[in-house]
Amino acid sequence: LLETSPGVAEVTFVEKEPAERHAIISWEQKNSCILPEDLKNFYLMTDGFQMTWSVKTDDTTMPLGSMVINGVSKLCRLGGSSMYTLPNAPGLADLEDDTDEEGNGDKPEKPHFDSRSLIFELDPCNGNGKVCLVYKHTKPDVSPETEIWFLDRALYWHFLTKTFTAYYRLLITHLGLPQWQYAFTSYGVSPQAKQWFNMYKPITINTALLSEEADSFVNKLDPSKVFKSKNKTPVIKKKPSSQPTGSQKSHTSVTSSKTSSLAGNSSRK
Repeated sequence: LLETSPGVAEVTFVEKEPAERHAIISWEQKNSCILPEDLKNFYLMTDGFQMTWSVKTDDTTMPLGSMVINGVSKLCRLGGSSMYTLPNAPGLADLEDDTDEEGNGDKPEKPHFDSRSLIFELDPCNGNGKVCLVYKHTKPDVSPETEIWFLDRALYWHFLTKTFTAYYRLLITHLGLPQWQYAFTSYGVSPQAKQWFNMYKPITINTALLSEEADSFVNKLDPSKVFKSKNKTPVIKKKPSSQPTGSQKSHTSVTSSKTSSLAGNSSRK
């Protein structure tokens, strides 16, 4: 699909060998949690996923799309203690606020940077944020209940999907376009990223319009109001008739002078 799209060039897919089962078991023992079944099966087929593509404009190739899922060895914990940090240095756990909104209604409870949640990085998103595998309020070594969340650059959480399989479908559907994860935030993607969406995935970025009424796509512009000033009678057309030219003025003055002189002569007579 990408290779047949206009302007797309250099579609690169990195084939990876399946992850060794002992590597998965070692990861689970190290982090004291069990991988969800669908993610474990994915790693047993391929140890991560990487696909990139570029666009060609004016004989120059520019990287655009990127689809990445970290392998088992790069599925690192976010917010974990590091031996290189200073003793009193602030960490992600210090960002926790007891006044944060908890999950209510349709909104799930947000992950926590402290010991209440286990967070692992699935996709670095080219520096635009992080897609994370999150364990919340469970015993991950017994019954793993995970969700996929997006952490933006301002360290705010945004819910994506409940399962890895659903997230994988989202990743493929959005073709790895820049900042596509921000389409699931309240502030949306940037104007520049929206232009790429309109070019390669217009239906994906305009899903809200599809649910509206059909007449929402009809142009409701009223030309009589927009071009109201154009309907006035031009003043330029009246100038030739109201204001005579210089030759006409001189001719009129000569005629008037002759008439006045004749009238004077007749009166004298």
